[in-house]
Amino acid sequence: MDSMMMDAMSKDMASMPGMEMMDMSALQACMDACAACEQACVVCSTQMMDCSPACMNCADMCNTMMRAMMRMQGMTPSAMTAMLGACVAMCRMCMDECAKHAEHSDVCRMCAQACKDCMDACMAMRESMSKMAS
Repeated sequence: MDSMMMDAMSKDMASMPGMEMMDMSALQACMDACAACEQACVVCSTQMMDCSPACMNCADMCNTMMRAMMRMQGMTPSAMTAMLGACVAMCRMCMDECAKHAEHSDVCRMCAQACKDCMDACMAMRESMSKMAS
């Protein structure tokens, strides 16, 4: 995301209770990881493996998480934390399913890695938010 958009989001968040100290680099990393995970899951779901439903669900969750992070208005720390938790759970489930096929499929291996990266970025974002609150 370009710097003008991040600056605008920073200003919007400064006016939201509990969000004024948001770590914008963590937010950017999380959005980027969600975007990469969504794309990998969409590609992986076309392989017609057993992981297809998990991939499509994970892609949908990552897309929703990314859109929510970009919108921010009306987002509270507790809602953001809950959504990050859901995204972590969905990425973990998809990663585990794709890992079963990773030995035989480069696409599943790529998807499992994207899910892990997204999961890690969401957990880092959640940790950043919890530090902010304390």
